Amino acid sequence: MIPLRLALRELRGGLSGLRLLAICLVLGTLALAGVGSLSSAIRQGLADNGQTIMGGDVEAKLTQRRATGAERGVLARTGRVSEVVSLRAMAGRAGTDDRVLAELKAVDGAYPLYGALTLSNGAALAPGTAAPGTALAERLGLKAGDSLVIGAATFRVAGIVATEPDAAANGFGLGPGVLIRLVDLERTGLTAPGSLFRAEYRVALPPGASPDAAVATLHKMLPGAQLGTRNNAAPGTRDFIDRLGQFLTLVSLTALVVAGVGVGNGVSAYLDAKSGTIATLKSLGADGRTIFLSYLIQIALVTLAAIVVGAALGAAVPFAVVAVAGDALPVSPAVGVYAQPLLAAAAYGLLIALAFAVVPLARAARMPAARLFRDLHESGRWPGWRAATVAGLAAAAIVGLALAQSGDILFAGGFIGGALALLVLLALLAAGVKWTAARLPRPAALLPRLALANLHRPGALTRQLIVALGLGLTLFATLSVIQTSLDNQIGASLPKEAPTFFVIDLPTEAIDPFNALVTRTAPGARLRTVPSLRGPVTAVNGVPVAKLKNVPDDAWILRGDRGLSYAATFPDHNVLTAGKWWPADYAGPPLISIDEVAAKALGLRIGDTLTVSVLGVDVTARIASFRRIDWRSLGFNFAILFAPGTLEGAPHSWMATIGMAPAQERGFAAAMVRTFPTASTVRVADVLAQVSTLLGQLGTAIRVAGSLTLAAGIAVLIGALAAGRRARTYDAVLLKVLGATRGQVAAATLAEYAVLSVLVAGVALLLGGLGGWVVITKVFNLEWHPAWGAAAATVVAGGVLTVGLALAGSWRALSARPNTVLRTL
Repeated sequence: MIPLRLALRELRGGLSGLRLLAICLVLGTLALAGVGSLSSAIRQGLADNGQTIMGGDVEAKLTQRRATGAERGVLARTGRVSEVVSLRAMAGRAGTDDRVLAELKAVDGAYPLYGALTLSNGAALAPGTAAPGTALAERLGLKAGDSLVIGAATFRVAGIVATEPDAAANGFGLGPGVLIRLVDLERTGLTAPGSLFRAEYRVALPPGASPDAAVATLHKMLPGAQLGTRNNAAPGTRDFIDRLGQFLTLVSLTALVVAGVGVGNGVSAYLDAKSGTIATLKSLGADGRTIFLSYLIQIALVTLAAIVVGAALGAAVPFAVVAVAGDALPVSPAVGVYAQPLLAAAAYGLLIALAFAVVPLARAARMPAARLFRDLHESGRWPGWRAATVAGLAAAAIVGLALAQSGDILFAGGFIGGALALLVLLALLAAGVKWTAARLPRPAALLPRLALANLHRPGALTRQLIVALGLGLTLFATLSVIQTSLDNQIGASLPKEAPTFFVIDLPTEAIDPFNALVTRTAPGARLRTVPSLRGPVTAVNGVPVAKLKNVPDDAWILRGDRGLSYAATFPDHNVLTAGKWWPADYAGPPLISIDEVAAKALGLRIGDTLTVSVLGVDVTARIASFRRIDWRSLGFNFAILFAPGTLEGAPHSWMATIGMAPAQERGFAAAMVRTFPTASTVRVADVLAQVSTLLGQLGTAIRVAGSLTLAAGIAVLIGALAAGRRARTYDAVLLKVLGATRGQVAAATLAEYAVLSVLVAGVALLLGGLGGWVVITKVFNLEWHPAWGAAAATVVAGGVLTVGLALAGSWRALSARPNTVLRTL
């Protein structure tokens, strides 16, 4: 009990020496617990509301066609059915030419099978009426009783949508939403043959029926349909949340690792301040084990308290996010306390504290009392194999736990490896600086000579300062290049001649009148028209997609519907990378050309076959070529292009891109509303604004997580200064006794910090740029467009800030009175 009694007696004197340890662990644990709790709340919200979000227990989706009578019979035998048709349409107030692109959803009388559709005024969505969402109502100034034109039909506004139970399943839309009854869809003229729409059939199963068993049956009866269950409602939202949550968890883990360095510095500083006490205890007969256990108990008690505080704050994050920004989330989180992320955060915190605290503890316990009394600058002893093994095992447990919790082991391993490599590189840089400084000629001037000596003298803080500065500046650089790359994502990737409008759902018979309208309203406009269909890939080399094994995550071409087209000539903004392009007058068996990235993901070769469902008919085509597609061109690019002679006879529509002068836009848009009310005209600037908003939200999430990491980095710097405060105070006092002024000592210290900052800044910019490139291109699959000038300015500003903090942290040591310090030695 002696170690426990000693520990409790010392803790009665306060925690001033262990505050840094507590702050670092609170920050790291808060980051991990907060991100984990929020991700768990959103995933649980998806799971709890799977029926409501999907609109049923089972869903079957058909593209560009509705179910036949036989197919409806199959669905009806499975359970209670509701039909929803989704498409894009132009909507506007009656009597005006002002139209906006809207996401139209036509629902039947059984909708919704789960949950409730409510309007703000309590009215019902009846035939002949429409219910716009809040965004569309605000954009057009609509209220109940107004007239709303959708396509070729006019509707009375029944009310504004208050709750739409399956809204989270809608995913990203090009425009605001509006609902009508399915019986009114025909008169809008939007579902003519070839129009782009999706028919969704939601099924409410009988009590006790298995969704998976129902899907297995429907796979056989509806081979061309995309099937899903309530267990995976809103898969796009779930995948995005999982991916972002994994990234932010690893960022938070990095914050905790950075905090661990601060823990090590804090423990070293605390034990350094207690060196007199330790020496006295040893002189009175205390052995190393007693010393070790005594201070281990102190650190363990503070660690546990810090972890509890950090976990409690992290558990409150979902509540705070819902209160502040709940409406901006894709799905309502199931707010509550989730044990798994809190326990994981606590385990990380304990392991980090153990890994970084055990070595300085063991070193202090093994230090002879005579050395503790004798010299402030004597380097610490080797802590012993036992302490080194414990620290190594704790570090291995951290890595193992991170990999076990990750959905992508390679990504998580690379992220953790990068963080550890950063620490190793900074340590090597520190060793190189000390080695070089010791061999440089001594300057004649006093202050430069003092600054140079401070870099390599016994007990120098070069290693701690370079690690602290390196971590802080690298984090500044990483966040800067990520943020500027997100900010520049749209502008830097736009082609020089980006189109002004996309036009979709043009009937085949309207192509010539449409060309004439463009010529009349926008002379000199850049116009390109392409045929358009949609359909899913149903088989690869004769093997149904549902039976494929080990489908890679990047096989996006197999998920959902794909845009389809046909072309006689090779498309712009494409490069042929393998195979041959067909002759313009080709007439033979079906051929296709596909995106080379999609082909690589599936391991396809020239001559392999893909089967695509076109309006319910399976078409098997041989792969003739691969193409590298420039998706940034903002033109109509298709992952799958057919040769002439296969799709021309299928009902389809056309799409167009038009580039025109700003002065021509209003006249063209008004003419399109009057002449082609069922076609959808999409203003490119509006779409880019929505994408920019999403990227801004993503950047905000990264900044919030990164801010905790930066706070941990600042804490590391403070810890590095605290670790050497006693020695720095002693040096300053001796220099003052020898005649130096406080200004001269401060100038030498400032020169030391400035040299280190300059040396570290370049490395930090390089490493931060590398880290940002990995995040942007590998995690979020976006283009790499950093602003290096802004990143460099951020690093310089961060360097000035850290040097200022370092000098402020050293001011107490520089201001120490010689008589006071010498009396206590």
